Amino acid sequence: MPIYHTLTEKKKQGKKSFAVLIDPDKVNPALLEELVQRSLDAKVDYLLVGGSLVISNYLDDCVKLIKRSCSIPVILFPGSPNQVSKYADGLLYLSLISGRNADLLIGQHVVSAPVVKQSGLEILPTGYMVVDGGAPTTVSYISNASPLPSDKNEIAMCTAMAGEMLGMKLIYMDAGSGAKRAITEDMIRQVAHVFEVPLIIGGGITEPEKAYLNCKAGADVIVVGNAGPSAAANVTVTDVLPAGANYVSHAASTGTVSVTGQTVTLAIASLGANATATLTVVVNFSNA
Repeated sequence: MPIYHTLTEKKKQGKKSFAVLIDPDKVNPALLEELVQRSLDAKVDYLLVGGSLVISNYLDDCVKLIKRSCSIPVILFPGSPNQVSKYADGLLYLSLISGRNADLLIGQHVVSAPVVKQSGLEILPTGYMVVDGGAPTTVSYISNASPLPSDKNEIAMCTAMAGEMLGMKLIYMDAGSGAKRAITEDMIRQVAHVFEVPLIIGGGITEPEKAYLNCKAGADVIVVGNAGPSAAANVTVTDVLPAGANYVSHAASTGTVSVTGQTVTLAIASLGANATATLTVVVNFSNA
């Protein structure tokens, strides 16, 4: 069944979709296999592949490995005309409608049109809107275009309406990779009510609660990115001591430890990629 038909049918039924964005530059075969397995376990609906910069030649191999490992539809998320792989299922034909860069609005599409037409992929014309996430993004730098202000709901509404009337079949609002703040539910709610096409929301979504609130506000698809070789922020480890155990002391390799009753908590502001942290808790038992 075509991807777009599935998306529109889910929207009619009020069903939401979950997508994972995979940057080929941030994965190797072993990490990609693990990511695919986690996606299967989490019942991910779509896998998006691409990024603002894909400097490796791993795109085709990345898509082929995914297709060999699962039946989750693979949709390309291209940042440039050369990010096209015939092995995928579909392609978000992104037009940066939030900026004023003619090259990303139509110029690159003219260059890529023959290759895209011959690819056999399902083409999904998408109005792409970058929203200020509190941190500079690669797409803003490359496009030399400012993101939409995060507190100007009316600008986002009018931009999305224009995109739909220009024939875009999807609207994708993105706070960008590394966003310090996600798009607000208020902006999503107001934008979702002014057009009929499916709405995709991504960037800065790090907690399940935020994904739920975005869906409740009107998002049809939630996109989260693969962690890649980045540090993990705000890591928390909790150890509940068994009945009869009395806390004596602790030792942690990093972070801050707090003890409340029978609960010992280790909080780490940032844990580097492939780094480890150790928490040792010493106890004695009342009947010892």
